Amino acid sequence: MTNNPPEFDAVKYKQTTLQQWNTAAEAWHRWGPLLSRWLGSATETMLDMCEIGTGSRVLDVAAGAGEQSVAAARRIGQSGHLLATDLSPEILEYAAVSASLAGLNNIQTRVIDGENLEDIDADPFDAVISRVGLIYFPDQQKALAGMRHHLKNEGKVAAMVYSTAETNPFFSIPVSIIRRRANLPAPLPGQPGPFSLGAKSKLEKVFADAGFKDIKVETIDAPVRVSSAAECLQFEQESFGALHQMLSGLSDGEQDDAWNEIEESLEQFENNGHFEGPCEMLIAVGTK
Repeated sequence: MTNNPPEFDAVKYKQTTLQQWNTAAEAWHRWGPLLSRWLGSATETMLDMCEIGTGSRVLDVAAGAGEQSVAAARRIGQSGHLLATDLSPEILEYAAVSASLAGLNNIQTRVIDGENLEDIDADPFDAVISRVGLIYFPDQQKALAGMRHHLKNEGKVAAMVYSTAETNPFFSIPVSIIRRRANLPAPLPGQPGPFSLGAKSKLEKVFADAGFKDIKVETIDAPVRVSSAAECLQFEQESFGALHQMLSGLSDGEQDDAWNEIEESLEQFENNGHFEGPCEMLIAVGTK
């Protein structure tokens, strides 16, 4: 008699995810300049694909510390409005701080689960954006349906996600090392995660299944450029709470060994005193 693999527990997953984002909130804010350098150009492409401009009403789902919210708010100006939402109240506080520091008063923040957007009572939006958020929703179809519901007719939804593990070794190498050292099983079918929408065809399909038309997917090269492998490791240690969760079953010494192996593996991306970690993003846009 064979044992069936455990089923994915979406409720427990969300609880753990909320705890991770609350814990890492300050780090995401502090690493804001790196995020801007890393994903700033890709973010502008996402905003272009959504046709966000002066006066637009924008909903940002899974906004995090709000770096992309600020970028969009600068575009829409005082005649526009942006609602930044996230599951984590702690991280949204930093989104509000970022808006204030940027001198913007056209951003509102609200704690909302991206799968329960029906809780939003607002006029329809011209565009909905989600930067590296959709991949972490257990029910991606429910999230996209909620986004579509809040759009004006002919409005657009855009989502930025990681491409495949093979094209994102800055992140996939740490994950694979930790998974091996902690003896963790492969992700369950349908389980959310960084590379859950990494295939272009799959990303197109989830948008099509949610009822969008005129779907387009762009591939964006977005290398992580920092001073060294050690700095990249520090960024991931402080910001990517899931890595710590994966390591939680190991002793302190075993965890240190894992981090050391990760840093050594990342050193392959150092050249002439700089670090450039390969990263490829996909941006999908669909029209209501």
